[in-house]
Amino acid sequence: MTPSRPLILRICRPLWGLACLLAGGGEYHGTEWWVEGLKSGTDPENPEYWGYPRDNDQRMVEMCPLGFALAVAPVFWDSMSEKERENVETWLGNSINEKNMPNTNWLWFRVFANLGLKKNGGKFSQERLDSDIEHLNTFYRGDGWSNDGPEGIHQMDYYSSSFAIHFLQLLYAKLAGEEDPERAAEFKHRAQQVALDLVHYYDEEGRSIPFGRSVGYRFAMVSFWGALAYADVELPAPLTWGMVKGIVMRHLRWWQTQHAMWNSSGVLSIGYSYPNMYMAENYNSPGSPYWACLAFICLAVPPEHPFWTSEEEDHWSQIPKTKALKHPGHIMSAYAYSVPPGLFTLEQYALASQLGLSDDGGEYWKTRRLSEYSGLEERDGNPVLVSIWKPFPDVTVKTTLVPPTETAPNWHLRIHRIEAGREVMTADGAFAICNENSKDGRYLDLYDAELYEGTSPKIIGNYDLNTPAGWATGKDGAFAVSKGAVGIKALEDSIERSANLVNADPNSNLVENRTTIPTLQHTIKSGESVWYVSAIYAKPPGEGVPRSAYLEGWNSPPEIPAWLKAEISS
Repeated sequence: MTPSRPLILRICRPLWGLACLLAGGGEYHGTEWWVEGLKSGTDPENPEYWGYPRDNDQRMVEMCPLGFALAVAPVFWDSMSEKERENVETWLGNSINEKNMPNTNWLWFRVFANLGLKKNGGKFSQERLDSDIEHLNTFYRGDGWSNDGPEGIHQMDYYSSSFAIHFLQLLYAKLAGEEDPERAAEFKHRAQQVALDLVHYYDEEGRSIPFGRSVGYRFAMVSFWGALAYADVELPAPLTWGMVKGIVMRHLRWWQTQHAMWNSSGVLSIGYSYPNMYMAENYNSPGSPYWACLAFICLAVPPEHPFWTSEEEDHWSQIPKTKALKHPGHIMSAYAYSVPPGLFTLEQYALASQLGLSDDGGEYWKTRRLSEYSGLEERDGNPVLVSIWKPFPDVTVKTTLVPPTETAPNWHLRIHRIEAGREVMTADGAFAICNENSKDGRYLDLYDAELYEGTSPKIIGNYDLNTPAGWATGKDGAFAVSKGAVGIKALEDSIERSANLVNADPNSNLVENRTTIPTLQHTIKSGESVWYVSAIYAKPPGEGVPRSAYLEGWNSPPEIPAWLKAEISS
């Protein structure tokens, strides 16, 4: 990354917050710093010039907050001389309109570059703006959902909602609605539809589901809801502005409890709940996390809007506890995922909520990368998520995920049908959980029923893995209790899997820097076909959940459904 690229991220990404503050009538004593920064960064004769963008250049991303700022905060354009405005026109509009861009949400960034210039009478391309929106509309899949890319690419994470597509559709509807009412109405309608899906992403504590790309943008995950208010969207029943306000405020308050996300100088770190370079991407710089400032779109909402005048409300009594999201096609959890800090042994692979397979005795592990098939199906009238994948050319895995039920609300089933053309070891991981005891911060000890803390069986570290105390039968399963409780049990009778606690490498998890993962392990002989029925337990902590309740459902796993028994027997 050239020196100018980290600089532009540090200037442009906080603009999301500053521009929203100014658009809502607020003031900031440092606004002039950004005004001068924009002048310097777009002046090719200035030593702080950001550089002329090339095809598929990261600079294109940063043009979006600059375009938005120009559109909503007159101070930027009004403070510039004619020459400085020409520099902005050249850097922001003329350059990006001539360049190739990734066939993704990035096209929205060019829309906003042109829109910002258009709002100020600058040189822009209406033809490019229209053609980009028309192409972006080809990403639309239905029921409010857009994919982040064309057919053949399945990416529906926060870039489909709060990080880019839905967020920017709503901003466009607000800023261009009078001259482009048809598109504005369509974008608002999509937001109404998808809101009834996205409401499931947030829990009572304010946490959002940590999944997908660029989760280091942190509280940007909630920006969709502020954008609803900014664009004056009429909420679909049963949502109210009090519910929307509650989602936003609880989320921001939860992030205030994540003190380790700041570095020693008070700047957002690269990471999630703590600094973590394992989850960094190749374009990252110290300014990257400030895409989080999308969350401050609510500051641009007028004070008389019901978003501000309503009292906070919760929404959980008004929505179903389980909902199949047809277009994204995923099942989510309250526990954060893990990323492998290395490529040797289970401890480095950190297989949280994953099935791994190894054909070399456990040194290298393969997990699902691409699915030959994936989709939501029904079993006895209930949704399940099915995928078929091949970790090796001669090994086929069919995985079926069954969501929790009212009778077993803290359990879900993960079913694997494995046909092995070679001998493979398997490891099926539950969720990762904090691996620090409350007494001295060391690894969790054997479960203490008085402290409501510990594991079963015992964590034996990454050495002496054959120690009997570190293993249990698959039927008995393995669990860990610290910040809530997680565990896994084998429900099938046909084979004998073993349960243990994998001591994951440090910094492999997004939220906790030291974790353990209850895991079921087994070896399948060449030519064998097996059924695994794993029951995964999860009881997250929260207000009103006493520690004594963490394991209250552990001894009551769900039964194998009748439809599954029929599939296994056939």
